[in-house]
Amino acid sequence: MKRFQTEAIVCDLGKKMVFLSGPRQSGKTTLAKQIGERFSSCVYLNYDRLEDRKIIQKEHWLSSSELIILDEIHKMPKWKNYLKGVFDTKLAHQKILVTGSARLEIFKQVGDSLAESFFLHRLLPLSPAECTKVEYSYTLERFLERGGFPEPFLSETAVDAQRWRLQYVDSLMRGDVLDFEPIQNLRAIQLLFELLRSRVGSPISYQSLSVDIGISPNTVKKYIQILEVLYIVFRVTPHSKNIARGLLREPKIYFFDQGLVLGDAGIKFENFLAFCLLKHVYARVDYEAQSFSLHYLRTKEKQEVDFALVCDGKIKSAIEAKYAESSVSPSLRYFSEKYRIPSIQVVQEQKRGRRNSHSLWRKFSLSPLIFFKMQLPLYWNNGQKSIILSKCLSSKTLSAFFKKLKKVCSYSKIDQLDTFGSIRKNKEDIMSKPIVPQTTFRFNLDSLRARRSGLLV
Repeated sequence: MKRFQTEAIVCDLGKKMVFLSGPRQSGKTTLAKQIGERFSSCVYLNYDRLEDRKIIQKEHWLSSSELIILDEIHKMPKWKNYLKGVFDTKLAHQKILVTGSARLEIFKQVGDSLAESFFLHRLLPLSPAECTKVEYSYTLERFLERGGFPEPFLSETAVDAQRWRLQYVDSLMRGDVLDFEPIQNLRAIQLLFELLRSRVGSPISYQSLSVDIGISPNTVKKYIQILEVLYIVFRVTPHSKNIARGLLREPKIYFFDQGLVLGDAGIKFENFLAFCLLKHVYARVDYEAQSFSLHYLRTKEKQEVDFALVCDGKIKSAIEAKYAESSVSPSLRYFSEKYRIPSIQVVQEQKRGRRNSHSLWRKFSLSPLIFFKMQLPLYWNNGQKSIILSKCLSSKTLSAFFKKLKKVCSYSKIDQLDTFGSIRKNKEDIMSKPIVPQTTFRFNLDSLRARRSGLLV
């Protein structure tokens, strides 16, 4: 299937060298070869292959090659100096695409001249937003069951997906980890890997893990960093600015492969949302050059929100993941009201089936995050195909909400479920008077359309 980043990569190849990094089997090689088909002459060389390695070392590719694809080149000794030399001496018509299953950007050091020679693109597994953008049908249940890696996601049966995953884990532990750095105690990192699978979404203690495994806390930290470099896990750290009481410092661990998570449906849903948000953050950084990062919020009083999108040190939104819930999280309300943080609660299944935001993902392929951008409780009523808004609103907030809603859908107001009838005389009167508490609007959605300025992934 087509990947959404294809055109951006092709565009950047005309400007600089392109680094395409991402987890093993996320589709990097397939995408690189698809891009190569756009050029009149392309050569693909993999450093893991002995014959290709000799060609790479001696630079014995045809001078007519328009695109040179170098895969897993980071395994080559002094690969940065090699790439800098290749880029500086290449012919004017030649373009270079470098791919690898490790975080190529972490090798960048202060004063490294190679940093000025490439654009970084991170190819992560599929997500609902990317499927929507490339017009590929999906269900949320399929993502939660199989994850977003292309092969298991596109497999015909769940059994085929699970067979892939067993081989994938074995290749990670016995291949990628040992290739990246010699590890004497392979059993220790395997045990750490298994422990992390069952502790997704909880702050982790290096000291506690070291006791469980029988190694030092520093070794635990080093092993987790290796798993991060290889795109196996990612850390979400607490945000420490603009929160008066101070925050706990333990990170949370999440997996790029949804299928590796051990836990109940709520934990798996939280991991999936974490991945989608991280992909959104990477897109903001790689394609819009914005300083976005993903964190979580937690005070010493144990008020906690799962995620916070942060830009230039400022919290843009606080996001809570709930698998099944019928009310707003008290902690989310706490941060929203005390620190004036725009807040979002993403719910897969509303209890008793009264409010179902999940249908926005499933039925319309539109992320509920678009509708939750404002600091308002919005709920999707699937039976009546309407959005329900319930809150005490000032006229200014109400006007802003109408403008926001028009950007993502066309609608018609069909009724006011409480006291709206007493003040609904005309549009001017509606906008000039504050709405009383517990007022509930219901909007009939004539159509839905995704915004280009919405989530990028």
